[in-house]
Amino acid sequence: MIMNKLLRLILLVMTGILTYTANAQVDTDQSLNIKQQAIINISAVTAKGDLLKLKGELNRGLDAGLTVNQIKEAIMHLYAYAGFPRSLRGLQTFMIVLDERKAKNIQDEIGIDASLISDERSKYERGKAILEELTGVPETYPKTGYAAFAPTIEIFLKEHLFADIFERDVLTYEERELVTVSVLSSIGGVEPMLRSHLNLCLNVGLTPNQLQQFVGVIKSSVGKKEAKAAQKVLDEILNSRK
Repeated sequence: MIMNKLLRLILLVMTGILTYTANAQVDTDQSLNIKQQAIINISAVTAKGDLLKLKGELNRGLDAGLTVNQIKEAIMHLYAYAGFPRSLRGLQTFMIVLDERKAKNIQDEIGIDASLISDERSKYERGKAILEELTGVPETYPKTGYAAFAPTIEIFLKEHLFADIFERDVLTYEERELVTVSVLSSIGGVEPMLRSHLNLCLNVGLTPNQLQQFVGVIKSSVGKKEAKAAQKVLDEILNSRK
């Protein structure tokens, strides 16, 4: 009798531990990790051009475990949305930060370089395939909107943005989309593009809770105005998916 009670007690305790562990795992999966938050902060502040604040975010990103190449890749990626001047100034600031850390005998991990591309399809076809993977929608419909009005820029988007940039494997699609929505939120006035890329965030595996947290990070890194605008777009997206 006593043994049976003891066994039931042990089983109850073990069940509680397993349940707690499972819930803890769910909570972890539903939150942005420190590296993702660092990517958001670095991208948002670089897009704003606040180089003094960027130095602090770069240090925090390295301390969080981002490699040198991951941060370089994030800053290079954002030029497609914020322009070369912001990207180049970000890279120059990163060089200063790395020199300062080296002077303090801080050894930062360089990380992997982008893999060589072995796909023999044209860049347009590769970019088209990547866009289809991101959106989950085949690119078979007739061109409309800006793509019909200016076909050349549609080619640029496929060949350069989605092939030359998104194809590089230093960052995941999730990380690249976090860079993208961080920049779009920071520069403002591009809500249609922000809406598209927040949808892509959900398509590539980021959760609604993580995107809500993303807005909070934007609020702390660049301001209430930018966060409010991003929240409005995110709310519209999440409501449309119910």
